[in-house]
Amino acid sequence: MIILSLKEIERLIPHRPPFLWLDEASIDDEAEPGEERTILAGKRIDADLPLFEGHYPGAPLLPGVIQLEMCYQAGAVLIAALGQGGGGLPVIARTDGVKFKRMIRPGDTCQVEVTIKDRLPGAVYLTGKVSVGGKLACRCDFTTAEAQPGAL
Repeated sequence: MIILSLKEIERLIPHRPPFLWLDEASIDDEAEPGEERTILAGKRIDADLPLFEGHYPGAPLLPGVIQLEMCYQAGAVLIAALGQGGGGLPVIARTDGVKFKRMIRPGDTCQVEVTIKDRLPGAVYLTGKVSVGGKLACRCDFTTAEAQPGAL
């Protein structure tokens, strides 16, 4: 098992606070060649996040786009940690099958699970889910393409 601290996550992807949505992660490094690879990550949702001032006053909820971003960032960490990128930055090319099942509130701890389903030259196909307390909050399928740093 590969255990990644916040500092190790920051070495793998360029995201930084306040827009880094992972606190820790782990990857099963004992999968056989050709097996699906999965990352498990966690993020505690701080009640002091400025976004809760406007989403929504008096009834704060974590926006769905942030839940998706957690999956995207976990996918980028997985791709980088496994050396499956080509040196570029994985950027989102497509998102499908998004479902929001449960609200996430300040103080919740999110568990993020992302699995690589397929890999083609220049594209990685993944599925992700965010859960709180073992209950599904969000699920999605997404595809990353690789952007070279100078193209951003």
